[in-house]
Amino acid sequence: MALAGLLPGKALLVIDGGRPRSVAVGAATLEGVKVISLESGAAVLEVDGRRLRLVLGQHSVSTGGGGDGQPSVTLTADGRGQFVTQGSVNGAGMRFLVDTGATTVLLYAGDAARAGIDYQGRGQAGTISTANGFARAWRVQGVAVRVGEISFHDVDVTVSEAPMPFALLGMSFLNRCEMKRDGDTMTLKKRY
Repeated sequence: MALAGLLPGKALLVIDGGRPRSVAVGAATLEGVKVISLESGAAVLEVDGRRLRLVLGQHSVSTGGGGDGQPSVTLTADGRGQFVTQGSVNGAGMRFLVDTGATTVLLYAGDAARAGIDYQGRGQAGTISTANGFARAWRVQGVAVRVGEISFHDVDVTVSEAPMPFALLGMSFLNRCEMKRDGDTMTLKKRY
């Protein structure tokens, strides 16, 4: 699901990759998605009894359990083919970009501070290579990371001084999941 636009009293929603359609505040779609309220640049929805706030251009995460009871998350690619999703680090909300090229979950120092990570006190100092060159960084162990219903409490993260628009959901989280891509969707399923 994606919030494609806002109209007076209506949200323009894309559900399951379908065509955009306008849904009035208080109304529900055939898929059971109800628009609760509109905010500046965002909409509050009710999906399967849960409240969800979508920002313009953001795609939601659909969650569920696999047949074996393990939690799974389905992500939808944005217009650039990237998988961006909401999650949390130590309970603090984060916007993640899925990056299979990142060894660990990578956070900007400001995001790490919001998550209560004392990276300079707990972390191992070093340097990382990024698309913009080298940056000072700290590797911290034992951090709680959640995306949808998938959570791990002992994830290695790297904290960088270089500002980033997203936290990167790297392999220290993704290696613990089965990953399946089908067109514009990626499903992550918790292995253990």
